[in-house]
Formats: sequence, structure tokens, C-alpha cells
Amino acid sequence: MNLNNRRPEDRRGPEAAVEPAASGSDQAGTRQPKNTQALAGQGAGCTAPAPLKRVLSLGDLTFYGIVLIQPIAPVGIFGVAAVISRGHVSATIVLAMAAMLLTAYSYGRMAALYPVAGSAYTYVGQGLNAHLGFLAGWVMLLDYLIIPVLNVLYVGLTLQRLLPHVPFPAWVLMAVAAITLLNLLGIRVAAVANQALLALMTVVIAAFAVQSVRFLLEEQGWSGLFSLQPFYDPATFNFASLATGTSLAALTYIGFDGVTTLAEETLQPKRTVPLATVLVCLITGLLSTLEVYLAQRVWPDYHTFPSAETAFLDVCGRVGGDWLFRAMAAILVVACFGSGLAGQAGASRLLYALGRDRVLPPRIFAYVSRRSGAPVVNTVLVGALAAGGALALSYEKAASLLNFGAFLAFMGVNLAAIRESWFRSGENRSGRWRDLVLPGLGFLFCLGIWISLPLPARIAGGVWLTAGVAFQAVQTRGFRSPPPKLDLRDAG
Repeated sequence: MNLNNRRPEDRRGPEAAVEPAASGSDQAGTRQPKNTQALAGQGAGCTAPAPLKRVLSLGDLTFYGIVLIQPIAPVGIFGVAAVISRGHVSATIVLAMAAMLLTAYSYGRMAALYPVAGSAYTYVGQGLNAHLGFLAGWVMLLDYLIIPVLNVLYVGLTLQRLLPHVPFPAWVLMAVAAITLLNLLGIRVAAVANQALLALMTVVIAAFAVQSVRFLLEEQGWSGLFSLQPFYDPATFNFASLATGTSLAALTYIGFDGVTTLAEETLQPKRTVPLATVLVCLITGLLSTLEVYLAQRVWPDYHTFPSAETAFLDVCGRVGGDWLFRAMAAILVVACFGSGLAGQAGASRLLYALGRDRVLPPRIFAYVSRRSGAPVVNTVLVGALAAGGALALSYEKAASLLNFGAFLAFMGVNLAAIRESWFRSGENRSGRWRDLVLPGLGFLFCLGIWISLPLPARIAGGVWLTAGVAFQAVQTRGFRSPPPKLDLRDAG
């Protein structure tokens, strides 16, 4: 369950962050960044490197996005979302997909205009306002700090199901200790390991699907396999519960925007990147809907889950026995551990970038060990936050807090896409209503999901956002000067 896939590692170096698109036909419609303060890596006298080769096709980008999100994306949220939505988790996945499809279009449009690193931070800063861009980056920083918490938490929950005699806090502390030690030694998860893990995930999910279909046909016949109940059950339907469940189910799609970071290497990016981001969300949504639909049909009574956070494991045990239960648990532990390792590394390097650029105190946050090359203080700090957060927060609360920042950023990107593609475009607006309607609907969907987040997440997120506004006000002398830059490339 890879939750650290929102920003893939930038392979281009700092100068490339402000490089315009390569010359030729792909350059048309691509804009130079107008506020260089809002982009990381630019300095006086930087010489632009050679343009990246445009070799990636639509299929390449789509596969890359699926790898980022991973086929077990809905496993973690299944039980909790089923309880919150009163048995309508399949419906929540579909509703969240609608919001993500519309937002994916906006991301694609902005990536075609500004093919640079930074994603929502860049797009909001360039499309709307540099100060709003800073706030988009600020809430993204919150997400980077929550990602290790969420992964460590789920490692602990899963391991406790495998070995219940070991207390949950012990599993959390052991996981944090192992992840922190590996990051202090400078060890990174290899790409080939991620590919192998993806293959194993696919095999286990396919086994689950086959076993679920077999189970339903044997127990209930065709009527058990086909039902509208996971989408609408009049006995339990409640709109407010459905909306809150959708706000959690949206976690399934986190990571789709990683596709936009490859815009400079894509053939015909103005067409290919928007289409790829939409396809990634669509394929993820369809596969996720199938997974949770089968799980709901196998275990329709959400009141009887032994543990809501790990309910999918129990479904696996019901259809496939102990071997499938343990196979799914093992995949979850390895995936979350690897994602937590990368998440801690990304968050600590982002804090290092903020210290280096004097956004945060450099003596603390810009310190790097000469021996390992790792930002030691930041790594330990993020590890401590991960341990504290995993012990203090439930999975639902941590996921909701992550979505608070994510959906604020999504709303900003939708508004930026409207301003850039509709109001600023020099093209004839006739026949381009989709550039207004689709991002507008995306904004409204995301706003609805964001408003439906649980109250504790909105309060905690609101405190973080207020702190960002206050920090920026002090740094810019009342918003009279450009905001500090946030080098989000270091979080890859």
C-alpha cells in the first residue's frame, strides 16, 4: 500500500526545474514560469542543461501511474470506509473516482503548460498566486509528514494480526526503529524491488478475486455474485455517511499526480499527459471498485468485522483460508514498510531543503552527516513523529488528515487550470467549454469531499493551515514580498 508515491524522485537536477519545454512542435502552448520565486532550484547564472528526450508514450505514462498507486490501494481503507459509509464502500470508491477523474484532467492541463517539478505547489503558484502556491506547498508538507505515520501504523496493525501476542506499540516502535536505521545508513529501496513487489501484489489480488468468485458461486449462486447492494442499500443508506466515507475512500487515488512529473519526457505532452492522468484514475477506480465489491459481497455485514482497519485480511481468510490471509498480510507489511522507508527519506530531505533555503533554522534542519550523507536530525525527527502519530492516531484519523492537505491542493489545481486554460488562454474559447466545465466540476467535487472530512481532521488541518498563513505573513512582511520557496523536488 504505497502512500509515498505523490512525488517520484526528480532525476533532472536543480537547474532543470525551470527549463522550458523542448523546442519543436511540443513547445506550442507550453509556458515559461512567470514567478521564478515559486519554483525551486533557480539561481542567477544557471545554465540550462540539454533538453530531455521525449520518448514516453501514453502507455508508458499510464503503466507508470498504475505502478505508483499499486493494485492493493483500497485494501487499507476497506473496513473503515465500510463502517463509515454504512456498507456503501463500493459507492464511495466510484464517487471518489469521479472527483479524481476531473482533477486528473486539470493536472494534465497544468503539466502541459508548466512541465516542471513541484506539482500542485508549482501549478497553484503559477496559475493563481505565489502566496497561494506557498500555502499549497505548506499543506503538501503536512502530507509528507503524515505518510510515514500512516505506513508505520498499518505495518503495526497487520503484524499484530499475524502475531497477536506482541502488543501493537511494540510493532510500531520496531518498525520505526528499523526504518530510521536504514535511512540513517543511506539505504534506499531499489526500483527492481518495487517491480517485483508489484508483480506479487498482482498475483495475490488476482488470487483473491478468483477465490471470491468461487466462494460466492458456491455459497449463493449467481445472485450472490451480482448485486446492487454494495452501491445502494435502502436499509442503511445515509447521505452524510456516504460523503464522509467518500472522503476516506479518496485515499485510494493518492499518487496519480506523479504522472505529471514526466511531462518533459513525454511525446505530445499537451495531449498525452492529461489523457494518461485520467486513464490512471479510471483504471485504478475500476480495479478498486471490483476489489471492494467482491469483499462486500463476501462479507456484507460490516458490523461483524473483527477489526475494521484490517477487515480485508478477514475477507481473504474467508474465501481462501489461512494461506491467502497470510499472503495478503505479508504483501501489506512489505509494501507499507518500503513505502514508510521512502516516506521518511522524502520527508527528511524536504525538511533539509527547507533548512538549506533558510525557511527553517539551517543549523538544525540543514545538517547532513558526513559519514552517511543523510540528514540525521531530520530523519530521527520524522521517525519520532511517525512513532508518536502511529500510537496516538487511528488509521481513519491519519488518513483523513492526509486527505485534508491533498484535497486543498486538488482544489487549487482545479482553479489554476480554469484561470490558465480559460481566462488567460489566447485561443478562441468557442468549443473549449471543457476547460471551464471539467475543472469547475472537479473543484466542486473536491470541495464536497473536503467539507465531508471528519471534524477532527478539519480542526487539525485548519491549525496547520493557519500556522502556514502566519508564517508566510511574517516572512513576507505582511505579504508585501515574494513568499519563501519550497523545494519539493527533494521529497522524491
